[in-house]
Amino acid sequence: MLRQKGPRIKDIVITPIAIVDPPLLNAAGLHAPYALRIILEIITDDQISGISEIPGTSDIEQALYEAKELLIGKDVFQLNQIRTVLTERFGSESPLARGETPWDQRKLVHIFSSVEVACMDIMGKVLGRPIVDLLGGKMRESVPFSAYLFYKYEGAGGEFGFNLNPNAEGWEAAKQKQAINPEEIVFQARAMCKEFGFKSIKLKGGVFEPRIEVDTILALFEEFGPSVPLRFDPNAIWALDTAIQYGKELEGVLEYLEDPVRGQENMAAVRKVLKTPLATNMCTTSFEEIPASIKIGSEDIILSDHHFWGGLKASITLSGICETFGRDLSMHSNSHLGISLAAMVHLGAALPKMPYALDTHYPWQSDEVILGGRIKFTEGSVAVPDEPGLGVELDKVALARLHQNYINCGLKKRNDEIEMQKKVPGWKFQSTRW
Repeated sequence: MLRQKGPRIKDIVITPIAIVDPPLLNAAGLHAPYALRIILEIITDDQISGISEIPGTSDIEQALYEAKELLIGKDVFQLNQIRTVLTERFGSESPLARGETPWDQRKLVHIFSSVEVACMDIMGKVLGRPIVDLLGGKMRESVPFSAYLFYKYEGAGGEFGFNLNPNAEGWEAAKQKQAINPEEIVFQARAMCKEFGFKSIKLKGGVFEPRIEVDTILALFEEFGPSVPLRFDPNAIWALDTAIQYGKELEGVLEYLEDPVRGQENMAAVRKVLKTPLATNMCTTSFEEIPASIKIGSEDIILSDHHFWGGLKASITLSGICETFGRDLSMHSNSHLGISLAAMVHLGAALPKMPYALDTHYPWQSDEVILGGRIKFTEGSVAVPDEPGLGVELDKVALARLHQNYINCGLKKRNDEIEMQKKVPGWKFQSTRW
C-alpha cells in the first residue's frame, strides 16, 4: 500500500568539517591546508536518514541553523514548499550584488541544494529507487570524469600545510610534489591518469604569465596526443587581447577554453573570434543571467554545479534550457568528498546529453566521510549506484574526526588571497592580471 503522507523532518544535524587540501594555485591565490565543507543529515519522524554535502563557511552554517527552524515538520517530498519557505527567508541574491564572484556567496542556492539532496536521499530510500530514477532515469551506466591538473607548491596539505609522506607511491607521491612548470605538470598528469584512468585532461591556469601556461598545454598535447581531449581554464584573469592572442595559438589543441576573460561581454567578444568552444562557470552562473548569455552569445558550454545552481532538479531544468538554446552542459567541481561526488554521478547519469567528461577535485582529496572508503574510478568513470537514494552512507566516526579538524584548524571561510600572502607577502588578487 502506498503511504498517504511523506515522511516529515524531525531533525537536521549540521556538521562543519575540514578536509586536507594540497597547496593548489589559482588566479585567486592558494588553497589553504584544509578545505571547508558542511555535512547535512536530515532525519525523519520514522527514523529515515538522508545526507548531503556543500561548500562550508561560518555564514552558511549559521544560515542552515536558521533554515532548520523553518523546516522541522515539513514533508520531505514537498520540495516546492520547502523552496518557497527558504526563498521567503533568504531571498534571491542578484549576480550584480555578488560583485567579483557572481558564482559564489549565495545562501539560498547553497542551502536549498543541501536540503534537496538530503530529501531526495530519503525519497529514494522510501521508494527503494536510486536518485537517478527520481531525476528521470538512467541514461548511462557510468559517468566519465576528467583529470584536473593544478599548478601547486610542494606538500599534501593538512597540519602545517606540508604533511609529506616519504613512503607514498604512485599518485599519492605525485600529489605531494611541486608542479610549477610544464615538465612538472606533465608528470602530474601521467600519474593522475595512470591512477584513475582519465581519458581527458583539464589544467587550471591563471597562475603564471600566459606564455608559461600555454606552453604547459602544448607540452600536454605533445605528451598525450590528440586522442586525449584537453581543456584549459585561465580563471577569467586574461585581458581580451591576451585571450584572443593565445586562444588562436591553441586552436586545434583544446577541446574547450574555459573562462579566458571576465564577464559575458568579454566572453562573447572572444567567442566571435575563436573557433575553439568557450565554457564557463564564471560568467553565466544563474538562471537570471541566461537571457543575456543567449542574446550576446557568451559561451558554448555551461559548467553547472548543483551546489551553486540550486540543486539536482534545477540542474535538470538547466539541461533543458541549454538544449533549447544550443548550449552544451557539463559540470564544474570544487574540493569535495564522496557525498557530493555521488550526487554528481546521479545527475550526470540522468542528463539526456553529456558530451564532455565532468570536472572533479576528488583525486586531490585524501579524506572521506562515507562508509566503505573512497569511491572508485574505473577507466576514468564512476559507476552509477543502484542502491536506494544516493547509494552512500555517512561514516559517523570519520565525521567526528573531520569535525575536530574544523575546530582545530580555525578556518571559517575560504580565502585564497590570505593563504597566498603567507607565501608571497603583499600578493593581491587582480580581476585582470595579464
